[in-house]
Amino acid sequence: MDRQQQLLIQAMTYQHPEELPVAFGILPAAWLKNGEELLSLVKEYPDLIPNLPDLNNIPIPATYHVGSFTDEWGCVWENVEEGMESIVTGHPLPNREDIRALEIPKNRDGRLPHGFMYLRLLDLRGFEEAMIDFAEECEELQILIDKVVEYNCIQIEAVLPKLGEIAYFGDDLGMQKGLAIGPAKWRKYLKPAFSKMYAMVKATGRYVYMHTDGMIYEIMPDLQECGVDMINPQFRANGLDNLVRVCKGKIPINLDLDRQLFPFATPSQLDDHVREAVEAMYLPEGGLGLNIEIGPDVPLANIAALLEAARKYRKYRG
Repeated sequence: MDRQQQLLIQAMTYQHPEELPVAFGILPAAWLKNGEELLSLVKEYPDLIPNLPDLNNIPIPATYHVGSFTDEWGCVWENVEEGMESIVTGHPLPNREDIRALEIPKNRDGRLPHGFMYLRLLDLRGFEEAMIDFAEECEELQILIDKVVEYNCIQIEAVLPKLGEIAYFGDDLGMQKGLAIGPAKWRKYLKPAFSKMYAMVKATGRYVYMHTDGMIYEIMPDLQECGVDMINPQFRANGLDNLVRVCKGKIPINLDLDRQLFPFATPSQLDDHVREAVEAMYLPEGGLGLNIEIGPDVPLANIAALLEAARKYRKYRG
């Protein structure tokens, strides 16, 4: 187990980590844009970014390439910027009657991509049709949920032997101002789904880490009840006051710092942002980590400021 993972486990289990775990991620598009200048900068921070890419062969996930592809469910993905994630533009189940005839994919490779549950429903149906399904609570909605859960459970079973102590999942449950389906319907339809899937992981003694974008503070206690040991929520969408009220000392979080601020702030404002978050959420026993994601729109001076702030405040002691 590497030191970062050890710190993360200590934070999520309140075992008094000696410093905050910090994940500093740089999107492929940022490497493609900034090249040698970015590489020269991050070389000064091996404690935060230990693995540097070969600029002649930048690792780019398959879905981050320009173009289109069709996934195992029949969803059509398109991408217009190399190094950024694709989006679904073709939904294979435009009509409710299509749901009943749907067969789950045959692959058993253990792949559980970002958006493996809730977003999968939207990808299959399209946002508007999926929202109508939730609004009308049609029978086909539960049929579709059950099929996606069945497939995911097969994939979880396939991947479990390959996992370490932490199982990582990602599914964006919120919008900028709340849950599109509201917390009541989320609890009715999605909470049982996540509980069933995560129970498979918990039964093996592993920890469950879940990334989820959007305003989700209303259901963070529910996610914990589903078996999530640490949540990766967004700073801006949830609001620091809400995160303090709902999570501090109760729900461990790996706080996703404000990516919407990074391109536009001054370096001193970024230092203030990191300090504010750490001062508000810190407890010596743990429960807090920091997640920083750098896109191609963040100036190099701001990347440097975030690296400095992460190095400084990971040692915070209150």
